[in-house]
Amino acid sequence: MNHRKTLFIINPNANMGQAWRQAADLRPIMEEYGGADWAGSVYPTHAIELAKKAVEDDYELVIAGGGDGTVHEVVNAIMEFPKDKRPALGVLPLGSGNDFSYSAGMDPNPAKALRQIFEGSESWVDIGKVEDDRGRTEYFDNTVGIGFDAIVTIHSHKMPWVRGLTMYVLAVLKTIFLNHNPIGVDITMDGDNKFQEKLIMFTLCNGGREGGGFHLYPEAKTGDGIFNYITVPNVSRLMMLRFIPMFMSGSHLKHPKVKFGDFKDMVVESDSAMFIHIDGEVFSGFTSNLRKIKVTMEHEAIRVVS
Repeated sequence: MNHRKTLFIINPNANMGQAWRQAADLRPIMEEYGGADWAGSVYPTHAIELAKKAVEDDYELVIAGGGDGTVHEVVNAIMEFPKDKRPALGVLPLGSGNDFSYSAGMDPNPAKALRQIFEGSESWVDIGKVEDDRGRTEYFDNTVGIGFDAIVTIHSHKMPWVRGLTMYVLAVLKTIFLNHNPIGVDITMDGDNKFQEKLIMFTLCNGGREGGGFHLYPEAKTGDGIFNYITVPNVSRLMMLRFIPMFMSGSHLKHPKVKFGDFKDMVVESDSAMFIHIDGEVFSGFTSNLRKIKVTMEHEAIRVVS
């Protein structure tokens, strides 16, 4: 029996509209554990508003039902409050990617994942914050992509006829052939570790997977107090094609062209506009001229039930 005051926030449009049907099938399981209040998000950022209201109304557990975008919005809402006011987070994988759910150890089957939420234990996860040179801030729970995988994200959002890993693979191929544009970056990590490089791809990882099946940093742990990064230099289009199966298996970290490491805070400055995604949501798109971001961590920021 669940004795916590619980709100279930569902994005009915997740996974091409399949989330609502799946969630409706889960109602008997919720009732079995004492029930929950339901709220549906109907437009972008609506889940932020719903989750903020949940915190203000003293909900003890907020379940994000949808994909990584829904989790991202709920996390951004919860992080607006002091740590002692933040409710526990449940992640119900009803989206196309479900990457943070994977990193949190949730079962990919929604019915089993829901039982995990009600029967499982809480563990702390780290949350990152991105601040740009205009003072805009946004939190992330999984990954931040600069360059290649951000452009993949932009293209994937324009492919409503496919979903899941197939959508991301098609977007990867489109990016390789149409947007093979390296950027020069100056990177400062943890205050004094600096390097300059020309990069095609630069990804910051709290979780280890993105795009529904690309294992960019398989050993990443969401609560270990460190973030990880990978860089891919200005390689050829053919080399990027060869990297695709490596990214999917996680074996790319053995390739001499790929650099990786860990950090807690970072400043990134570029010689041209940076395209950026945060948890699969576009932070800086093709019309942006963003040149600088700062990334920081709050260790053990949110309790996740799994």
